[in-house]
Amino acid sequence: MAADPGLKLRVLLVEDDPLDAELVLDQLRGDGMVFASRVVDDEAGFRDALTAFEPDVVLSDLSMPGFSGYRALDILREQAPRTPFIFVSGTIGEDAAVEALRRGATDYILKGRLARMAAAVRRALREAADAQARDRAESELLRAQRFESLALLAGGLSHDLRNILQPLLMTSSMIASSDDPELRKHGELVGDCARRGLEMVASMLSFARGARVEIERVRLAALFDALAMLLRGSVPRTVTLNFERPDEDLVLEGNQTELQQCLLNLCLNALQAMPDGGTLTLSAVSSQLDETFFGEDESPAPGTYLKLAVRDTGIGMSEQVRSNLFRPFFTTKSDGTGLGLLSCKRILTNHRGYLRVESALGQGTTFTLYLPLSAIETVPEATVLSRGRGERVMVVAEKAGKLTMLFDCLDLNGYAVTTAQSGTEALQKIAAIGMPQLLVMDADLNQMTGIRTMAALLERGFAGPLVLLERPERRIDRDGLPPVERIRFVEKPVSVPILLRTVREELDIAEGAEPAPADAG
Repeated sequence: MAADPGLKLRVLLVEDDPLDAELVLDQLRGDGMVFASRVVDDEAGFRDALTAFEPDVVLSDLSMPGFSGYRALDILREQAPRTPFIFVSGTIGEDAAVEALRRGATDYILKGRLARMAAAVRRALREAADAQARDRAESELLRAQRFESLALLAGGLSHDLRNILQPLLMTSSMIASSDDPELRKHGELVGDCARRGLEMVASMLSFARGARVEIERVRLAALFDALAMLLRGSVPRTVTLNFERPDEDLVLEGNQTELQQCLLNLCLNALQAMPDGGTLTLSAVSSQLDETFFGEDESPAPGTYLKLAVRDTGIGMSEQVRSNLFRPFFTTKSDGTGLGLLSCKRILTNHRGYLRVESALGQGTTFTLYLPLSAIETVPEATVLSRGRGERVMVVAEKAGKLTMLFDCLDLNGYAVTTAQSGTEALQKIAAIGMPQLLVMDADLNQMTGIRTMAALLERGFAGPLVLLERPERRIDRDGLPPVERIRFVEKPVSVPILLRTVREELDIAEGAEPAPADAG
């Protein structure tokens, strides 16, 4: 809406008398207003003008043969509730004026007092602009409230999903240590899925709360292979999948789960944009970006980037759709959330990257991602974990599921394991069977806190190493810990290889030996 009267307005005049219409328009011109106008005198013409002319303000006579101002007002309020409507009548009684305002008219002016016409139009435009501003503010507030609700939902879901995925991760490591090659293969697959699931939980929290996620070395060829496997069941027969696989040595710094999530989202969108079939192409090449590449709202960072392109030959997008792509909750899908592309943009920002979109109706769409390239590095092969030699290990954790998984993990890898579900039970068992050589304890103990349990163990002569399991967001104050001779911290959710390596290293140090080399037993 052109709220500034200095701009060219679109004025729609509903009037059946050409002379009266000219007097009204001359009054506006005489007051310095610049506008385009259209005059109609029936319902069909009025409806057509609302669609084709899109007026900023409507001026209407009250009564005309075969049409009325009240009818025009009702139609306008249905189609454009915020557009100002001013009655301009030769005679309008008090009752008629009240009825006009009640039905949504902005103002009314007598034809014998047209001098205040321009002032009334200006005031109506200002009020309409203010109303639109309030609408936008309310809309943004609703979006903010929905984001806040998403953050609360993400927090609750992450807690539940971690409890489900962590046992899978621990169990998979035990399966992966089997002598059966086929079973090991399945264990590695389950472990990889569980780990990616936990990283997706972190990504969900990152989207809702702005938290950072772990950065790692991502090999592009492996990322492409994973995407191809995930898309295998989603690609229609009418669509050709063309993955231009990058060099094996092409590596970038980032979070593989987030990048996989971003590319998968773009690929699925591309498939949906090709209902009649086509070609989906994913390519990755290095590219040099100079100062001219960056927009006014971007921080220039010239250098070498990975150029990732997701290209489809589908229906393409209109200019209106492209302009709203990254607006929260905007979607063209009946079952869409309007958050997928916003999440992609957030992932690119987290990776110090940039995003470009090219699209035309009937010609397809290309999303191009630019990510800073890291130096090529050799990724070391996974280390085979060392096994225990019957050392006595006690595990203290309140949750039965976690306790069972920790027990199985250590027991199947050669340790003599005793369990306790509280600090009190741990002290009772130590009194009965003696001190363990190493203690694995969950920091989140409620009945008897981890710190109190440590202090009580020290009083009873515990001298062995302690492995404490803690959440990154709930780290224990290191300065407030009892003087345990050796203590190691392992982050939850627990990685079985890290736990087993830590236990082995601490026991070797306690025995006065160098940490044992990895063995295949």
